[in-house]
Amino acid sequence: MTTYLDTKGHPHPFFNKTVIVAALGYFVDVYDLVLFSIVRIASLKDLGFQGQELTDVGLSLLNLQMAGLLIGGVLWGSLGDKRGRLSVLFGSIALYSLANLLNAFVTTKEMYGALRFLAGIGLAGELGAAVTLVSEILPVAVRGYSTAFIAGIGILGAILAAATAEIFDWRIAYGIGGLLGLCLLFTRAKLSDSVIFKQTLSATHRRGNFLMLFQSWERLRRYLCTIAIGVPCWFVLGILLAFGPEITAEMGIAGSLVVGTGVMFQYAGAALGDIFSGAISQRIKSRNKVVAASLVATAVLVGVFLFSRGMTPPFYYTLYFALGFTTGYWAVFVTIAAEQFGTNLRATAASTAPNFVRGAVIPMTLLIQFLKGHISLVSAVVLVAVLVLCLALFALRRLKDSYATDLDFLET
Repeated sequence: MTTYLDTKGHPHPFFNKTVIVAALGYFVDVYDLVLFSIVRIASLKDLGFQGQELTDVGLSLLNLQMAGLLIGGVLWGSLGDKRGRLSVLFGSIALYSLANLLNAFVTTKEMYGALRFLAGIGLAGELGAAVTLVSEILPVAVRGYSTAFIAGIGILGAILAAATAEIFDWRIAYGIGGLLGLCLLFTRAKLSDSVIFKQTLSATHRRGNFLMLFQSWERLRRYLCTIAIGVPCWFVLGILLAFGPEITAEMGIAGSLVVGTGVMFQYAGAALGDIFSGAISQRIKSRNKVVAASLVATAVLVGVFLFSRGMTPPFYYTLYFALGFTTGYWAVFVTIAAEQFGTNLRATAASTAPNFVRGAVIPMTLLIQFLKGHISLVSAVVLVAVLVLCLALFALRRLKDSYATDLDFLET
């Protein structure tokens, strides 16, 4: 096992138990996060819905899950800064695992909605707390490698979800996700919080106050810019992938896209992209340069996706893989979110930023729906793509590169 020195000169392993357990936790998190989108139609048909109801009820359930993610990001982030990162790692996985296990037994729309909301709250805390904890316990020399490992392994959970849904009934797929999470819960018993966090317990500074992000323009600027650079990732996931069949149908594709297959290709690329981008950011000693290159590459591929005509499904599945790779800077993005803020606000920022990025799908879809009243669907998607990518590049220029940041500081 490769060994590095920590900030005090003591040997520290590249991959320790905390990193491995965090990666497995995010693996289950992603499995549960994308499973609903994959089994939505099958599960709703089984509950007796049909026709337009499949879309309407599906969107309402998805919105409830998204609302849970937004609320959960604030709750878990605040708890992580007040009570410790481990409190979130235990609480979040317990909540979303139980919610997904109970999803296997739903019989009504109301029960399904309540459980998707609770699952969303639970799913909101996993990644932010894991990256925060790992960033604080590891030296700069390996911080990016380890967070990339967490994200890269975690994203493979989407591939397992797609494969499980293909093989098993949707109820069994939910049950598998819930049981995986509950089993993993026991592996966290011997983990401990970082020394950096423990030192804040005796400090007089406020901890985990979400409103602190809005009480200073400089701090708010950092936060908004951090969120903006992550939005293109979920433009690809929430628009190009989720609405891929409708977009490509208008473009004259010779065949129909299957969202589940697209998920497998996109997340396979994202897993490689996460590991690659994290490793490169360490090698060149820069987070911002990696994100900039990823955004430019994503812009090129989005252009290819939206301006190609008459292609076949394999062409688009290949593009999904490539887009997954270029938006695989997600690991670097979450690492940036943790590195930009002091220890008393770090978990709050790292937990809420990814979930507000996910929540950005809502205004993006609303804008597309509005624009569709005046122009074609493809043209609307093109305009939204230009908007989010330009905003991301502008925001990146406004952020200080956080590589090599000493995380032992507080927000005042």
